[in-house]
Amino acid sequence: MKKTIIGIIATAGAIALFSLTGCNNTSVTNVKAAADSTATAGAIVYFNLDRILDEYDMANDLRSVAETKINSINQEVNRRGTKLEKDTKTFQDKINKGLMTQSVAEVQYRKLQEQQNSFQQYAAQKQQEIAEEQQVMMNQIADAIKTFIDEYNAKKGYAMILTTQGDILPAPVVTGDPSLDITDDLLEGLNAAYVKSKSENKD
Repeated sequence: MKKTIIGIIATAGAIALFSLTGCNNTSVTNVKAAADSTATAGAIVYFNLDRILDEYDMANDLRSVAETKINSINQEVNRRGTKLEKDTKTFQDKINKGLMTQSVAEVQYRKLQEQQNSFQQYAAQKQQEIAEEQQVMMNQIADAIKTFIDEYNAKKGYAMILTTQGDILPAPVVTGDPSLDITDDLLEGLNAAYVKSKSENKD
């Protein structure tokens, strides 16, 4: 019983941890190489997605909101699980001490079973909510980045824009001409667009 509850909470926590940590492995090489891009129209350029996700203000704000929601969910799951464990222990103690009749014990046992089933359904539902929260957050970030890059490239006219990820062996761009790295340019534009959108939404 206790292992089941702890397992459910641990699973929810793991999902939460994944949704909150995002991609924080920044390639030192790419950071140092990210000089002002001098790529011309028709060039194939690339950007470091790890840095974008780590330094994009919208991504950080959404992660902060998600963290608050997920912490709240985990606290409530934990609270209900602890109460159920306490009720179960109290019931078992009374049984061991012979403090209730068999008929009363059977009724109490059925109630505990119902509470356990209800808790498991509740915990599963909350796990689903956490997964959906994570997915929505990532979809919002991805959509904002894709929309901006489409508009960005309409002006720049690059033949192709690649994204690279990873620290030890970045993929798919293992190494490249620093002048083709547009990460800094994208971050500047993304954050400026985000600040503008927040200002417009306040009006």
